[in-house]
Amino acid sequence: MNARLSILIAAAVLLVVLAATGAVSAADTSIEHTITASGTGSVMGTPDRAQISLAVETENPDVRVAQAANAARMSTVMDALIAAGIPKDALKTTGYNIYPVYDDSKLLYGQKITAYRVTNTLTVTLHDVSRTGEVIDIGIANGINQANSIRFFLSDEQNQVLRTEALKEATDRAAADARTVASALGVSISSVKSVDIGGGYSPVIYQNYAVSEKSAGGSSTPIEAGDVTVTATVTVTYLIG
Repeated sequence: MNARLSILIAAAVLLVVLAATGAVSAADTSIEHTITASGTGSVMGTPDRAQISLAVETENPDVRVAQAANAARMSTVMDALIAAGIPKDALKTTGYNIYPVYDDSKLLYGQKITAYRVTNTLTVTLHDVSRTGEVIDIGIANGINQANSIRFFLSDEQNQVLRTEALKEATDRAAADARTVASALGVSISSVKSVDIGGGYSPVIYQNYAVSEKSAGGSSTPIEAGDVTVTATVTVTYLIG
Protein backbone atom coordinates (compact mmCIF):
# COMPACT_ATOMS: atom_id res chain seq x y z
CA MET A 1 0.00 0.00 0.00
CA ASN A 2 2.84 2.42 0.90
CA ALA A 3 4.71 1.59 -2.30
CA ARG A 4 1.65 2.28 -4.38
CA LEU A 5 1.10 5.63 -2.61
CA SER A 6 4.71 6.57 -3.22
CA ILE A 7 4.35 5.86 -6.94
CA LEU A 8 1.22 8.04 -7.15
CA ILE A 9 2.95 10.88 -5.32
CA ALA A 10 5.98 10.65 -7.61
CA ALA A 11 3.74 10.71 -10.70
CA ALA A 12 1.90 13.79 -9.41
CA VAL A 13 5.17 15.60 -8.73
CA LEU A 14 6.39 14.73 -12.23
CA LEU A 15 3.23 16.18 -13.78
CA VAL A 16 3.66 19.40 -11.80
CA VAL A 17 7.28 19.68 -12.89
CA LEU A 18 6.39 19.07 -16.54
CA ALA A 19 3.59 21.62 -16.38
CA ALA A 20 5.89 24.19 -14.80
CA THR A 21 8.55 23.53 -17.42
CA GLY A 22 6.02 24.03 -20.19
CA ALA A 23 4.85 27.30 -18.67
CA VAL A 24 8.40 28.62 -18.46
CA SER A 25 9.09 27.62 -22.06
CA ALA A 26 5.91 29.36 -23.23
CA ALA A 27 6.86 32.47 -21.29
CA ASP A 28 10.35 32.42 -22.78
CA THR A 29 9.03 32.33 -26.34
CA SER A 30 6.76 35.30 -25.67
CA ILE A 31 9.60 37.62 -24.58
CA GLU A 32 10.50 40.18 -27.26
CA HIS A 33 14.05 41.41 -27.57
CA THR A 34 14.26 44.94 -28.95
CA ILE A 35 16.55 47.84 -29.75
CA THR A 36 15.18 51.40 -29.67
CA ALA A 37 16.91 54.12 -31.68
CA SER A 38 16.10 57.77 -32.39
CA GLY A 39 17.06 59.96 -35.32
CA THR A 40 16.67 63.64 -36.21
CA GLY A 41 16.49 65.17 -39.67
CA SER A 42 16.74 68.87 -40.58
CA VAL A 43 15.97 70.55 -43.90
CA MET A 44 16.21 74.28 -44.64
CA GLY A 45 13.68 76.03 -46.84
CA THR A 46 12.53 79.47 -47.88
CA PRO A 47 9.09 80.62 -46.66
CA ASP A 48 6.51 81.00 -49.42
CA ARG A 49 3.88 82.82 -47.35
CA ALA A 50 3.90 86.10 -45.41
CA GLN A 51 1.49 87.78 -43.02
CA ILE A 52 1.88 91.48 -42.33
CA SER A 53 0.08 93.09 -39.39
CA LEU A 54 -0.56 96.83 -39.92
CA ALA A 55 -2.69 99.24 -37.93
CA VAL A 56 -4.27 102.67 -38.09
CA GLU A 57 -4.37 104.55 -34.80
CA THR A 58 -6.42 107.73 -34.35
CA GLU A 59 -7.16 109.86 -31.31
CA ASN A 60 -9.76 112.52 -30.55
CA PRO A 61 -11.66 113.87 -27.51
CA ASP A 62 -14.86 112.76 -29.26
CA VAL A 63 -14.85 108.97 -29.65
CA ARG A 64 -17.14 109.16 -32.69
CA VAL A 65 -14.73 111.50 -34.47
CA ALA A 66 -11.82 109.16 -33.67
CA GLN A 67 -13.81 106.21 -35.03
CA ALA A 68 -14.82 108.01 -38.21
CA ALA A 69 -11.28 109.21 -38.91
CA ASN A 70 -9.95 105.71 -38.32
CA ALA A 71 -12.51 104.09 -40.61
CA ALA A 72 -11.74 106.57 -43.40
CA ARG A 73 -7.99 105.99 -43.22
CA MET A 74 -8.30 102.20 -43.07
CA SER A 75 -10.68 102.21 -46.04
CA THR A 76 -8.12 104.20 -48.01
CA VAL A 77 -5.41 101.68 -47.10
CA MET A 78 -7.52 98.69 -48.13
CA ASP A 79 -8.59 100.30 -51.40
CA ALA A 80 -4.96 101.05 -52.25
CA LEU A 81 -3.87 97.49 -51.54
CA ILE A 82 -6.67 96.04 -53.65
CA ALA A 83 -5.82 98.47 -56.46
CA ALA A 84 -2.23 97.19 -56.30
CA GLY A 85 -3.44 93.65 -56.97
CA ILE A 86 -3.71 92.27 -53.45
CA PRO A 87 -6.81 90.00 -53.35
CA LYS A 88 -9.61 91.23 -51.13
CA ASP A 89 -9.78 87.90 -49.32
CA ALA A 90 -6.11 88.37 -48.36
CA LEU A 91 -7.12 91.32 -46.16
CA LYS A 92 -8.54 90.57 -42.74
CA THR A 93 -9.38 92.76 -39.73
CA THR A 94 -7.71 91.08 -36.76
CA GLY A 95 -8.16 93.71 -34.08
CA TYR A 96 -10.28 96.72 -33.19
CA ASN A 97 -9.83 98.54 -29.88
CA ILE A 98 -10.99 101.78 -28.24
CA TYR A 99 -9.05 103.04 -25.24
CA PRO A 100 -9.63 106.10 -23.09
CA VAL A 101 -6.62 108.41 -22.74
CA TYR A 102 -6.20 109.95 -19.27
CA ASP A 103 -4.55 113.17 -18.16
CA ASP A 104 -1.71 111.93 -15.92
CA SER A 105 -1.34 115.35 -14.29
CA LYS A 106 -4.77 114.93 -12.68
CA LEU A 107 -3.96 111.71 -10.84
CA LEU A 108 -4.03 113.39 -7.43
CA TYR A 109 -7.51 114.75 -8.06
CA GLY A 110 -9.01 111.77 -9.89
CA GLN A 111 -8.40 110.60 -13.44
CA LYS A 112 -9.86 112.60 -16.28
CA ILE A 113 -10.40 111.29 -19.80
CA THR A 114 -8.86 113.66 -22.30
CA ALA A 115 -9.36 111.67 -25.50
CA TYR A 116 -10.19 108.31 -27.02
CA ARG A 117 -7.68 106.24 -28.97
CA VAL A 118 -8.98 103.92 -31.70
CA THR A 119 -6.77 101.19 -33.16
CA ASN A 120 -7.81 99.13 -36.17
CA THR A 121 -5.49 96.23 -37.10
CA LEU A 122 -5.33 94.75 -40.58
CA THR A 123 -3.53 91.50 -41.45
CA VAL A 124 -2.42 91.01 -45.05
CA THR A 125 -1.60 87.47 -46.20
CA LEU A 126 0.71 87.19 -49.20
CA HIS A 127 1.44 84.22 -51.45
CA ASP A 128 4.29 86.21 -52.98
CA VAL A 129 6.69 87.08 -50.16
CA SER A 130 8.70 89.37 -52.44
CA ARG A 131 5.85 91.91 -52.18
CA THR A 132 6.16 92.29 -48.40
CA GLY A 133 8.08 95.57 -48.54
CA GLU A 134 5.73 96.91 -51.21
CA VAL A 135 2.66 96.20 -49.06
CA ILE A 136 4.23 98.01 -46.12
CA ASP A 137 5.04 101.02 -48.31
CA ILE A 138 1.50 101.16 -49.73
CA GLY A 139 0.07 100.98 -46.23
CA ILE A 140 2.24 103.78 -44.90
CA ALA A 141 1.57 105.98 -47.93
CA ASN A 142 -2.17 105.68 -47.37
CA GLY A 143 -2.57 106.06 -43.62
CA ILE A 144 -0.95 103.20 -41.71
CA ASN A 145 0.88 104.57 -38.68
CA GLN A 146 1.51 101.45 -36.60
CA ALA A 147 3.30 98.21 -37.47
CA ASN A 148 2.89 95.09 -35.35
CA SER A 149 4.62 92.15 -36.98
CA ILE A 150 5.73 90.35 -40.11
CA ARG A 151 5.42 86.57 -40.11
CA PHE A 152 7.05 84.41 -42.77
CA PHE A 153 5.92 80.80 -42.90
CA LEU A 154 5.47 77.78 -45.16
CA SER A 155 2.38 76.81 -47.10
CA ASP A 156 0.98 73.37 -46.24
CA GLU A 157 2.31 72.02 -49.52
CA GLN A 158 5.84 73.36 -49.03
CA ASN A 159 5.88 72.26 -45.40
CA GLN A 160 4.96 68.72 -46.43
CA VAL A 161 7.70 68.57 -49.07
CA LEU A 162 10.37 69.65 -46.58
CA ARG A 163 8.98 67.48 -43.77
CA THR A 164 9.08 64.41 -46.02
CA GLU A 165 12.79 65.00 -46.65
CA ALA A 166 13.43 65.54 -42.93
CA LEU A 167 11.54 62.36 -42.00
CA LYS A 168 13.57 60.28 -44.46
CA GLU A 169 16.78 61.68 -43.01
CA ALA A 170 15.63 61.00 -39.43
CA THR A 171 14.55 57.45 -40.28
CA ASP A 172 17.87 56.67 -41.98
CA ARG A 173 19.80 57.89 -38.95
CA ALA A 174 17.70 55.83 -36.53
CA ALA A 175 18.13 52.73 -38.69
CA ALA A 176 21.89 53.26 -38.97
CA ASP A 177 22.26 53.51 -35.20
CA ALA A 178 20.13 50.41 -34.66
CA ARG A 179 22.16 48.37 -37.18
CA THR A 180 25.41 49.47 -35.55
CA VAL A 181 24.26 48.40 -32.09
CA ALA A 182 22.79 45.12 -33.36
CA SER A 183 26.05 44.27 -35.11
CA ALA A 184 28.07 45.02 -31.98
CA LEU A 185 25.79 42.73 -29.97
CA GLY A 186 25.97 39.96 -32.52
CA VAL A 187 22.24 39.98 -33.28
CA SER A 188 20.17 40.88 -36.31
CA ILE A 189 17.16 43.14 -36.83
CA SER A 190 14.10 41.17 -37.89
CA SER A 191 11.33 43.78 -38.08
CA VAL A 192 9.94 47.02 -36.67
CA LYS A 193 7.73 46.91 -33.58
CA SER A 194 6.73 50.58 -33.23
CA VAL A 195 7.49 54.08 -34.51
CA ASP A 196 6.98 57.51 -32.92
CA ILE A 197 7.20 60.67 -35.04
CA GLY A 198 7.63 64.31 -34.00
CA GLY A 199 9.13 67.63 -35.06
CA GLY A 200 8.05 70.78 -36.92
CA TYR A 201 9.35 74.29 -37.59
CA SER A 202 9.10 77.84 -36.26
CA PRO A 203 8.03 80.70 -38.58
CA VAL A 204 10.28 83.74 -38.98
CA ILE A 205 8.67 86.61 -37.05
CA TYR A 206 9.65 90.28 -36.85
CA GLN A 207 7.84 92.07 -34.01
CA ASN A 208 7.17 95.81 -33.87
CA TYR A 209 9.32 96.64 -36.87
CA ALA A 210 9.90 100.33 -37.51
CA VAL A 211 7.80 102.28 -39.99
CA SER A 212 8.62 105.67 -41.38
CA GLU A 213 6.66 108.27 -43.26
CA LYS A 214 9.68 108.47 -45.59
CA SER A 215 8.50 105.24 -47.17
CA ALA A 216 5.61 107.18 -48.64
CA GLY A 217 8.10 109.25 -50.63
CA GLY A 218 9.09 106.42 -52.93
CA SER A 219 11.92 104.60 -51.15
CA SER A 220 11.25 100.89 -50.89
CA THR A 221 11.28 99.07 -47.56
CA PRO A 222 13.74 96.14 -47.82
CA ILE A 223 12.35 92.99 -46.22
CA GLU A 224 14.11 89.62 -46.37
CA ALA A 225 12.19 86.47 -45.46
CA GLY A 226 15.22 84.45 -44.37
CA ASP A 227 15.10 80.68 -44.10
CA VAL A 228 13.25 78.26 -41.84
CA THR A 229 14.47 74.88 -40.69
CA VAL A 230 12.01 72.00 -40.71
CA THR A 231 12.97 69.24 -38.29
CA ALA A 232 11.63 65.74 -37.82
CA THR A 233 12.32 63.21 -35.09
CA VAL A 234 11.75 59.47 -35.41
CA THR A 235 11.99 56.94 -32.58
CA VAL A 236 11.89 53.33 -33.79
CA THR A 237 11.75 50.14 -31.74
CA TYR A 238 13.19 47.20 -33.69
CA LEU A 239 12.71 43.51 -32.96
CA ILE A 240 15.97 41.60 -32.87
CA GLY A 241 16.90 37.96 -32.84
